[in-house]
Amino acid sequence: MQFRKLLVALAAMAGLAGAQPGQAQIAIGQSGVTVTTTGTYASDYLFRGISQTRSRMAYQGATEAVHSSGVYVGGFISNVNFQGLDARQEVDVYGGYRVTLADFNLDFGGIGYLYPGYSRPPGGASPVLDFAEFYVKGTREIGPVNLLAAFHYSPNFFGRSGDGFYVEGGADWKTNVWDLTLGGRIGYQWIQRNAVFGTPDYAWWSIAVSREFPVTNIGTVVASIGYYDTSISKNECIYGTNQNICSGRALASIAFRF
Repeated sequence: MQFRKLLVALAAMAGLAGAQPGQAQIAIGQSGVTVTTTGTYASDYLFRGISQTRSRMAYQGATEAVHSSGVYVGGFISNVNFQGLDARQEVDVYGGYRVTLADFNLDFGGIGYLYPGYSRPPGGASPVLDFAEFYVKGTREIGPVNLLAAFHYSPNFFGRSGDGFYVEGGADWKTNVWDLTLGGRIGYQWIQRNAVFGTPDYAWWSIAVSREFPVTNIGTVVASIGYYDTSISKNECIYGTNQNICSGRALASIAFRF
């Protein structure tokens, strides 16, 4: 029922098509810093194809401050729901440096994934969830297409599952049809201690369509719907418990960026 309500809301956003361009960033005086804030309501929270909310709705917020030099810091928060664990929120903090070289937009940084409020029972029967990653990302625009690539490395991945290596590629195409953008992603996650993490190394992929609706002098509403899937079989998903969090699914979201 919640998913159907979200689809109805997405359709309602089409009525904003006649809105004028809006402001998506806020400048902080003459400091050279601009701040962007985004709130998102989604039918699920997928991290590399795996649901972090056990197929339930996600409520998310993000803020990023960027200096004209290319240095940036940001934060992200979302509800989560892991079976058998009392973690209820994820808070990410990140920072890095962006630069443009020979038509390539490069991004070097690091991110920490934190789960405040999560408590481990005495004796360490449950895993430590917090972890960090370092990343390099690159994008390049070729006409209406924006190509993307990324590499992430964690010295101790989620749940203390050892080295984690992740690569991702994708493209976004501005179709000029109803101002829609068609995007696709494919990624692969390597995990040193698969038995600890709960899945084998795996691939995931997605295809989605989105549209932006500027709101005059306020910001931008972004509506998106897509299909996501992984190479993980049902029996291989999180210790073979047959949780429905690794299987293919549609995901819809509405975000407000200002």
